[in-house]
Amino acid sequence: MAYDVKLICLSCGQANRVPEDRLTAGPKCGSCGAGLVTGKVAEIDGGVLSKAAAADELPLLVDFWAPWCGPCRQMAPEFVKAAGMLAPKVRLAKIDTQAHGSVSGRYRIQGIPAFILFHKGREVARLAGMRPAADLVRFVQSKTAGGR
Repeated sequence: MAYDVKLICLSCGQANRVPEDRLTAGPKCGSCGAGLVTGKVAEIDGGVLSKAAAADELPLLVDFWAPWCGPCRQMAPEFVKAAGMLAPKVRLAKIDTQAHGSVSGRYRIQGIPAFILFHKGREVARLAGMRPAADLVRFVQSKTAGGR
């Protein structure tokens, strides 16, 4: 028996409920029409991050980065690969700490790139530094019992 999964739209911040068995069918936000589970990395702001971190029922891995950070730019393609590998059981997002400076303090980010894994309203784990996609996948799977 499938149950509904609560997801915050990473584009507009609206809460959505999606039947678990429809996560692979390209569900869209009821408000803005954006894809909810795309296998791609979403660029988000602090408000959407706060809502998704508190309410998402799928694990959410967030990359804290800045455009001036060389390792962050090098890490970006690996993060994109990890998004494709983890979908539809995990969503990935990134937030620009330069453009959204308050998030660094709120989430106690001390260096970038930094990754925080959120699930069901709480921070599950952190990881810092450049990593290949396979390391990110193993990290998420080890913290979420296979990505869910």
